[in-house]
Amino acid sequence: MIKNEEKNKSMSSYLAPAVRAIPPSGIRKFFDLAAGSKDIITLGVGEPDFCTPWHVREACVYSLERGKTKYTSNAGIPELREAIGQYLHDEFHVTYNPADEILVTIGGSEAIDLALRALISPGDEILIPEPCYITYSPITSISGGVPVGIETFAKNDFKLTAESLKAKLSPRSKVLVLCYPSNPTGGIMTYEDWLPIAKIVEENDLIVISDEIYAELTYDQKHVSFASLPGMRDRTILVSGFSKAFAMTGWRMGYACGHPEIISAMLKIHQYTVMCAPTMGQVAALEALTNGMDEKDRMVESYNQRRRLVVKRFREIGLECHEPQGAFYAFPSIQSTGLNSQEFATRLLMEHKVAAVPGDVFGLGGEGFIRCSYATSVAQLNEAIDRIGNFIEKLKK
Repeated sequence: MIKNEEKNKSMSSYLAPAVRAIPPSGIRKFFDLAAGSKDIITLGVGEPDFCTPWHVREACVYSLERGKTKYTSNAGIPELREAIGQYLHDEFHVTYNPADEILVTIGGSEAIDLALRALISPGDEILIPEPCYITYSPITSISGGVPVGIETFAKNDFKLTAESLKAKLSPRSKVLVLCYPSNPTGGIMTYEDWLPIAKIVEENDLIVISDEIYAELTYDQKHVSFASLPGMRDRTILVSGFSKAFAMTGWRMGYACGHPEIISAMLKIHQYTVMCAPTMGQVAALEALTNGMDEKDRMVESYNQRRRLVVKRFREIGLECHEPQGAFYAFPSIQSTGLNSQEFATRLLMEHKVAAVPGDVFGLGGEGFIRCSYATSVAQLNEAIDRIGNFIEKLKK
């Protein structure tokens, strides 16, 4: 029989301290606030507004009809790994052996989780340029590492600089996490930008996790993979997937590529946690890589048109907005309004029914900004920015 004091004991006391210390997702908070409300325009969702191309869906359906419902190899079906290797070679000039250097994962998120867990020993410092995707720091903490943010700035187009990286180095620095093109800023890095970073990585014996999920979504110049830099291939775990470029967010298909010893370690964790990525999703991903480039290019062109529109419109209503060169996010400054990011985003949602993500949830350098996805229709974008403009005018009175 349970004693009264045991009945009153909070169940949270059973939880691991590292998990208790993690705050809830700041992005999800605003989704929850918007849920169920009418007439809300959502600029917060980080996914394409396109549906997965029909022939990709059809490949999945056909695989089901043929009874392709069993486990695959833990690392993924050989045909998909071969296609990923060929694609990365052709598009981004980096070569991997499909047999032992490519691992198919449950989205890019699992690949990031596996990479950090495979590399981190207690107390290792993980260098993370910010503002950034909100996953890196919590996973680092859960894995026993110490996240170390590196602030980037709008005046530098949110690029990582050698000076800022050097300033955060310590004897415990082990891993540098990169995400370019950037979520949330849309910033990119050129070959020339990467060279001094690569030199520091080599001099300080760092391992790099390069999250390149938005690699296909660049506009004025082609993405440069960090792994393609001289000497960086074996120091880099390249993470990507199919969610953004091929409009396959719900399929949860990703991959990691790297040195065979590191991929082997990640594969061990993968084997014991998820076994393998879904068979039908792997078939669909193979179809996307094999026959989906035309649709991918049309989606990118549509994002490019909307990108130019939202930057122009934000500037017209008085918000400074650097021009994103990748991904599908604008990151306008709201500092001129006198409100912080949380206040601005909350009031914008409640008073004008536009959902955007406050920049502070993305870490250092995010305060004073909001993230707005332009992966929605032109009509919705125009209406949303009209409402934001009305909100700003109201604040002036």
